[in-house]
Amino acid sequence: MEKICFDIKNCKVAFLDKNVLEIERLAIHQFDRIGIVGKNGAGKSTLLKLLAGELKPMNGEVQHHVELGYFAQIEGPNAGTADPKLIGTLGLDQNKQHLSGGEQTKVKLAQLFTHYYEALLIDEPTTHLDQDGIAFLQEQLMYYYGALVLISHDRALLDDLVTTIWEVEDGKVTVYPGNYTNYAALKQQENVQQAEAYEQYRKEKLRLEKAVQEKKEKARKITQDRAKVKEKPNRMFETKSKGTSEKAMQRSAKAIAQRIEQMTVKEAPKEHHHIQFRQSNVLEMHNKFPIIADQLTLTAGERVLLKDVRFQFPLGKVIAITGKNGSGKSTLLKHLLSKGEGLTISPKVVFGYYDQLAYQFPKDDTVFDFIANQSDYRESEIRAVLHAMNFTGNDIKKYVQQLSGGETIRLLLCQLFLGQYNVLILDEPTNFLDVFCIEALEHFLHQYKGTVIVVSHDQRFIERVADEVYTIDDETLSFIQQ
Repeated sequence: MEKICFDIKNCKVAFLDKNVLEIERLAIHQFDRIGIVGKNGAGKSTLLKLLAGELKPMNGEVQHHVELGYFAQIEGPNAGTADPKLIGTLGLDQNKQHLSGGEQTKVKLAQLFTHYYEALLIDEPTTHLDQDGIAFLQEQLMYYYGALVLISHDRALLDDLVTTIWEVEDGKVTVYPGNYTNYAALKQQENVQQAEAYEQYRKEKLRLEKAVQEKKEKARKITQDRAKVKEKPNRMFETKSKGTSEKAMQRSAKAIAQRIEQMTVKEAPKEHHHIQFRQSNVLEMHNKFPIIADQLTLTAGERVLLKDVRFQFPLGKVIAITGKNGSGKSTLLKHLLSKGEGLTISPKVVFGYYDQLAYQFPKDDTVFDFIANQSDYRESEIRAVLHAMNFTGNDIKKYVQQLSGGETIRLLLCQLFLGQYNVLILDEPTNFLDVFCIEALEHFLHQYKGTVIVVSHDQRFIERVADEVYTIDDETLSFIQQ
């Protein structure tokens, strides 16, 4: 039997007055490959910190039986060494003074894989990684011989690497067999079964409530008839008979009411709001190719990123741009925004731009007001889009300057889709989103009427949303897929 690497018993973690995790029992065995999913803020990283010993539970215990390697999401590289071969494989310059986000992630991975650990705990490793970095990570983990626990928003990575999913929701951890695709299918099946059970419960409850009312109505009529009988002579027998019937009806109504109280309550499945984006007549374009490049050259200092490239981006399509870190993707997006040299852009183009790293709110609106003040959509439509991006309940009353980084990202994406734009430019929009918000974003893109230009390293995301795919390599922009 495979040995136990981690054992969690009766653990509880709370921050302030909120229970984050309540775990009765979880165990990780020697060759388990576990993917952890859940909404932002659900407690995924907290669970990993528990396993790593970085966080102590309020009660209960977490037992560690192996040496572990821990990759934290928000920490930079440590002072440890890394295998020079791995550094070389990742194309890193060890003498470089200032490392980009992607380079820091690669150094951390090289440090992690330099030593063998019996268990690896890895939190969102693909953030900032390009396709080469993701391929390196995937290869290292594919042949890793030990217990793996992985938090990731990269569904393709989860599909390739894990055989069990732990879903963190409302402080509980639910275990599902299989990879992410299996988990998604099981969740869909659960939702269908929940909807069927709720509908059956609702109908039965209505039937019983109607029966109660009918019994009460019959008892009421019997009472009225008894009053009439008493007014007539020699009708004592009928009065007693009707009195007995009245009590029987009342007992029957009470018995049915008790059955209703004893019914197992079935919850309705979570509502999926229908979202339909529209575009005002003012923003309509009729140019089949609103963005055209002819002999476009882009440089960064003395380095040439693109040389004499040509392209035509079609109206109403989602265009994805891929390429290695530093190849010029973000530079190209900013050149489009500035309507720079070498471009012919329709005068009717109104750009909306998502840049996850450089946004400050000009004033402290509520979440709802921030959107409503920049949109001509109805309140119900705004609420539906916010709900899809996990702004639920009192979340829409929060003030924007108090939002976390993840909440800010989700709000900016909502604002773009509801704003008065006809071309959206999205630079790595899936970074820092959980898989559920990424899937909501995919739905937004399928419904959106305008043109979208998106840079992303998330292969599954690109496969699901892109009408055309380009890649930047060796100073050229090449069309690779339609």
